[in-house]
Amino acid sequence: MPLFKACLLSLQLLMMTGPSLAAASVLLGFRDCSHVFHKRTPPLGLHGASLKSICQRFRDKARYATLYDSGRRLALYSAYVFRKSDGRGRADTPWMYEPQLVSEDGGDNMRELPLSDEALALEDSQAVLEDYTDAAGYERGPLNPDRHQAEPDDKSSTYTLTNVVPLATAFLDARWNPHLDAVRRRLNNFCHGNAYVVAGATVSGSAALWRERRERVAIPKHLWLAYCCPWFDRNAPHEVRFMFPGYGSYALNQATGNEVVEVPLKDLEGFLTRQTDVDHDLAVFPKGCSAEDLFKRGRRQNP
Repeated sequence: MPLFKACLLSLQLLMMTGPSLAAASVLLGFRDCSHVFHKRTPPLGLHGASLKSICQRFRDKARYATLYDSGRRLALYSAYVFRKSDGRGRADTPWMYEPQLVSEDGGDNMRELPLSDEALALEDSQAVLEDYTDAAGYERGPLNPDRHQAEPDDKSSTYTLTNVVPLATAFLDARWNPHLDAVRRRLNNFCHGNAYVVAGATVSGSAALWRERRERVAIPKHLWLAYCCPWFDRNAPHEVRFMFPGYGSYALNQATGNEVVEVPLKDLEGFLTRQTDVDHDLAVFPKGCSAEDLFKRGRRQNP
């Protein structure tokens, strides 16, 4: 079933939902977390009956945004603001789930996953830890990684199963994690303002994690990432200067032949369009990603 179609109308309908549903922000689209998108505009071109727009809340603060396919129990993308960091992760954070997907009055904050027998009530709406227990050759791969965040609570908020997808272990260890670290160092060193990042997955065919003879979590065909940093060091070395203000990357989620390919944003969008069935071109940053002058930005903020 196609995952990518024009979705602007769908998003607008979600954001117009009446006050009686206001308790669950998943029903209000990305209204409460639009600040994580470049120019407060989510990607366009993704649509589906089972897609849910989640403002990922941890300790009463919207940390990032995820478009989640509850039918395939898979995150299609997570969008976040990159924070300069040393790349260290958090080893003491428990895995969490999204109560907004379970019921309208489930609350906005992500919660720690319950014990196995209590997790059954969650299974229809999202993945649970048991889905990954016997997933030979695959691991939980975060779209918004803790290494791209700086504050402890921001790092902790990435440990929710609505932010992860099944990634081939060899690909995650040898290709994707090193790439995430390379992007981290690049943005640490040469981005002088906010860097808006969208990381996602494509799905093709019927590959999935199975449990108890049930198809549980779709396995992505590709993983991709795009960033936009309008305010950057214009004196950066040539080998990185051409990757600003924005750039993209993608790779096959498999044990071999999984090299990460870095491309301009338009090329990435074209690739994603070809990989999926869409009515029009997919736009990761619908309002474009162009360089802005730091001095002019400062004048606007300090008149």
